Amino acid sequence: MSRQDASELAIRLGHHAEAVCRQYLSSGRRAGRYWQVGDARNSPGRSMFVRLTGPETGKGAAGKWTDASTGEHGDLLDVIREALGLIDFKDVAEEARRFLSLPHPEPEKTGTPTGSTSSPAPSGSPEASRRLFAMSQPIGGTLAEIYLNGRSITSLSGVTALRYHGRCYYKPDEHSPTEIWPAIVASVTDLNGRQTGAHRTWLSPDGSGKAPVDSPRRAMGDLLGHGVRFGVADEVLAAGEGIETVLSPRQVMPHMPMMAALSAAHLAAILFPPTLRRLYVLRDRDPAGDGARDSLLARAASLGIEAISLSPKLEDFNEDLRWRGVDALRAALMEQIHPDDVRRFVDG
Repeated sequence: MSRQDASELAIRLGHHAEAVCRQYLSSGRRAGRYWQVGDARNSPGRSMFVRLTGPETGKGAAGKWTDASTGEHGDLLDVIREALGLIDFKDVAEEARRFLSLPHPEPEKTGTPTGSTSSPAPSGSPEASRRLFAMSQPIGGTLAEIYLNGRSITSLSGVTALRYHGRCYYKPDEHSPTEIWPAIVASVTDLNGRQTGAHRTWLSPDGSGKAPVDSPRRAMGDLLGHGVRFGVADEVLAAGEGIETVLSPRQVMPHMPMMAALSAAHLAAILFPPTLRRLYVLRDRDPAGDGARDSLLARAASLGIEAISLSPKLEDFNEDLRWRGVDALRAALMEQIHPDDVRRFVDG
């Protein structure tokens, strides 16, 4: 990788410095314009400071850090290297691209003519995600519907962001042969409705659960700031991490616009519609979920958006739906959302 490419990755990470810190320096916490932690290896403490805001490059750039106890300093690529114990910079860059949801760099062209006027989209690119979604079918009557029904998600009217692919490729790693499994394919879109990525959930052949593979969920394309959307947000939006987490409250609030950001780090970095006035954060009960919630609530409040955290009784809202039932979920949500939205969005 060239120095220029490394600098570009560092700048891109700096644009999302707080999300990077929450992911790789989770032992720390925000303190004003900085993230404080023990060191770049994510030890508890307060001697290392990471700038969360600032210019892209130069003195005071976002993502630059200094450890006051040792004098060490660096950028967010160094944080990823130290926090994960990586040695080869190729692995550091790959992890940075994974976090930023960037496609793999295209290999250098060999100059060998192919006689073709077009080439396949690079694996993992936004274009590849659009092609995959286009090749998939509506979920009605498919294993995707069976799987979701098994998770107590039965009201699927208007869920056009989810489709089904009966023979979706799954590659365990670069050295293993490609496998074929049925999958739910979700469209990731930006604020303008343009598809930027896709998320795949591979299923067992009978739809009773996820496929018996190491990573049954994977995303591709450009995810950061975007999400899987159910409805078009105007003044009100509910946002959460997982697709099932978001579809569960939708069983009792089918007309409230919602989105799944697909991870805690991406939830903390979602982009807000310019008309948004009230944001509901669908919390997962775990440290990563708490961090994403706190970051999102603070960002929304700084922009004058009313931000309300919605908490499940169990680990997440799908567990609430499955184990406590739809009536209990409805009652719990009615206690937490704004009275105007109870009248506007809650069924029953």
